[in-house]
Amino acid sequence: MALETWLIKVKKTIAHSFVTVRSTGAPRAKTASIKKSSVGVLAFEISGLMSKLLHLWQFLSDKNMIRIRNESICLEGVRKIISNDDAFLLGLACAEIVENLRLVAKSLSRISKKCEDAHLRSFDRFFTEFANTGRDPYNWVLSLKDMELKIKKMDQYVTTTALLHRQIDELSVLENSLKKVSNSNFKDSEISIKEQKILELRQKYLWQKQEVKYLKDRSLWCRSFDTVTSLLARSIFTTLARIKLVFGINHGYPNSLPRSLSASATVYPSENHNTFNFVSGPLVNNPPILKVSDHEFFESNTKVLKPPSSTLGAAALALHYANLIIVMEKMIRSPQLVGVEARDDLYSMLPNSVRSSLRSRLKGVGFSASDPVLAGEWKDALQKILGWLSPLAHNMIKWQSERSFEQQNLIPKTNVLLLQTLYFANQEKTEAAITELLVGLNYIWRFEREMNAKALFECTNFNNFLNLKHSSN
Repeated sequence: MALETWLIKVKKTIAHSFVTVRSTGAPRAKTASIKKSSVGVLAFEISGLMSKLLHLWQFLSDKNMIRIRNESICLEGVRKIISNDDAFLLGLACAEIVENLRLVAKSLSRISKKCEDAHLRSFDRFFTEFANTGRDPYNWVLSLKDMELKIKKMDQYVTTTALLHRQIDELSVLENSLKKVSNSNFKDSEISIKEQKILELRQKYLWQKQEVKYLKDRSLWCRSFDTVTSLLARSIFTTLARIKLVFGINHGYPNSLPRSLSASATVYPSENHNTFNFVSGPLVNNPPILKVSDHEFFESNTKVLKPPSSTLGAAALALHYANLIIVMEKMIRSPQLVGVEARDDLYSMLPNSVRSSLRSRLKGVGFSASDPVLAGEWKDALQKILGWLSPLAHNMIKWQSERSFEQQNLIPKTNVLLLQTLYFANQEKTEAAITELLVGLNYIWRFEREMNAKALFECTNFNNFLNLKHSSN
């Protein structure tokens, strides 16, 4: 009996403790705290930042750096109308990549203000200090092995969060369909059909709701601001360290860069432009491409990216000329299909400086264009000009479209840099090339019209001859 009485007392004590714990509401407060610290709907914006950072990291691969050094800055058009100075061109590439990273860091800085960790809330200050002086007091720069793990993790988050976005949209569609069916009027004989539809849609809605909940738990949605900020902050620090390494920027470089990160390519031009340097030490002993003073790293990049007054970028004509060149390219490809209205439209696109240059070039040319040899020479000349000018025009369109308002939250689909576009092109040289295209297009267009008119005239005479011969018979 004593044992039984003791067991009853223990049971009552446990039951009382359980009720007390449930009534205190402590777990509710904890749940609310977790929910409050979760990024929630900002997961989609953060996913976009991760996507851009992933693209930047991939862009900095050894293979792509070799492509920039051996292909991008060696484009004929780049050499003709932008610059033939390797250091200048690589400086442009470096500055643009740094600027893209700075924009990602700026967005993260705003998100980091919601963190509980004081160090993460000060990410903006630490990042600027790291860029200027190389100081990394909290060891946010990762080794290559650790960075690869972070890349995989971010890639998984991006994929899952993108799937969550699609499933939320599907859930919204199902919810609207359910409301529409529920509020619709059915005949009395169709009530059973309505109930069946409602039942099916409700079942699909509940299943979809469970799928959304599952994806929220696995995606960025339920991660805390501290978690995502820490992940992005370390990755941004490491990416900047990588940029400084591959472009040979010694100034302001961290004193203890992990050796595993440093075993990669540098793109700074050596005395032998046909070789490509690989380094195994923590620093590159070449002079820096981007020379910066203390506390001016990002300011120096902004200055590098500012186009000189002699360029199309400074004149705000880069995109307009790109469109103009592409229109001419189509006309040169099929001059026989170009009508008078199309020529007038093309002429209306020309700035005054090009019109004046064109009028000077066309003086004394004459009205006849019947020389097939000269027409062939013009066609060859136009193809050569388009061969180096057209790629820059198409790159300009690609670069601009990826940075339009509608596309700004998406990751870039190409690796086009500003130095591969018309942005830094010399205005005078570009206009001279465009004028030459216009003069040649004018000749082959008139040649095609004269040949067509001549063929039509001969065909008409032949038909008249046949008709006269038939009537005489």
